[in-house]
Amino acid sequence: MPCRMISYQSKEDWKGIRDLLAGRDNPDNSVEPVVRDILHHVHTEEDKALVHYTQKFDCPSFTADMVRVSEAALEKAAQDIPAEDFDIIKEAAHNIRTFHENQKEKSWFTTSEDGTILGQVVRPVDRAGLYVPGGQGGDTPLISSMLMNVIPAQVAGVEEICVVSPPREDGLPNQYILAAAHYLGITNVFACGSAWAIAALAYGTKTIPAVDVIAGPGNIFVTTAKRLFIGTVGIDMVAGPSEILIIADKTGNPVQIAADMLSQAEHDPLASAILVTDDNELAKAVCDELKTQTGLLPRNEIAATALKDWSAIVVTPDMAAAVELSNNVAPEHLEIIVEDPWALLPTIRNAGAIFMGANSPEPVGDYFAGPNHVLPTNGTARFSSALSVETFTKKSSIIAASASFTQKNAPKIARLARLEGLEAHARSAETRLKK
Repeated sequence: MPCRMISYQSKEDWKGIRDLLAGRDNPDNSVEPVVRDILHHVHTEEDKALVHYTQKFDCPSFTADMVRVSEAALEKAAQDIPAEDFDIIKEAAHNIRTFHENQKEKSWFTTSEDGTILGQVVRPVDRAGLYVPGGQGGDTPLISSMLMNVIPAQVAGVEEICVVSPPREDGLPNQYILAAAHYLGITNVFACGSAWAIAALAYGTKTIPAVDVIAGPGNIFVTTAKRLFIGTVGIDMVAGPSEILIIADKTGNPVQIAADMLSQAEHDPLASAILVTDDNELAKAVCDELKTQTGLLPRNEIAATALKDWSAIVVTPDMAAAVELSNNVAPEHLEIIVEDPWALLPTIRNAGAIFMGANSPEPVGDYFAGPNHVLPTNGTARFSSALSVETFTKKSSIIAASASFTQKNAPKIARLARLEGLEAHARSAETRLKK
């Protein structure tokens, strides 16, 4: 059996599924001392440290003048990749930009009768740093991560965007990443990876400027470095392994559902793929399909491990129980493959992204539809959201009180201040009282 079969009848059964998933959110603390050493090295040695680590792990012939990728290299990459691939990148970028344009927030002001003006100003951060993984050996570039991180920052109005991506043995990041950067108009591209790239973005070096917000996925070293910089710079999120939960009824296609589960299981041995259904026959059919399809995948060992350790087919008595379980899991990706998915949508409270119907498999959102694929994991969809334009903005409250407002309310303000034991606060308000 490729993954465990579980019966979920009521809330009392939640503990078993919660315990199944619990191990996925335990961070690998063994890498933290190593990452701290890397951060310190970059803080003190700057570009020299970047060269050291890049020579050791990525490109033995790497030199300091190779940290910044030249604009000529970006342009050449755009010319070198197949034209049909470049067109696909352009179309995906258009869809992503269109979606994120709708996320822009406006500054606003209100004026009261006494002349007091209150409001909120929304501004972009000055500089964003974006991490784009190169994939295995630099040969499976995360082009979609480039698009999903850069475009929201551009829509937000960030003036300076810095992209870091690990180089291959030739000293350059994958040409597809460079081509996408060229198309997006990004000129600050740096051949730099892992925790030292995050440190460079946070601290700044002679070549790489310090940024205000760092976003983008990465391995445990990247994730740990981002976690350690929370409070120093803005961090999009500390993401865990990929996950998908599929709610399906008897109308579900077992071939498609198994394929959708494997689309996440192939990511990582810690990935989780869960089917929740009220139909026993569908559960059995999907189990059989998982056996067949897993063996056909190039990354079959990874997928098989993820299915065995962290995945499940859960049978519930009805759709209400299925939704209840899904809301408890709060999955990164939620597919609703039922006869009328829109009828279930109002009952869904917790999910990073919701894919409606059999024609909306998770990869449609990962690559092309437009919504961001950087999503909360490990149950954090209970309180957090996808990477968005808001990730790259900051909001300032505006208070322009009129004389009459302050004079009228100064005694109340002073009273509240004195209740908190803050006499100077009280006196500050009282100095505005008319003599």
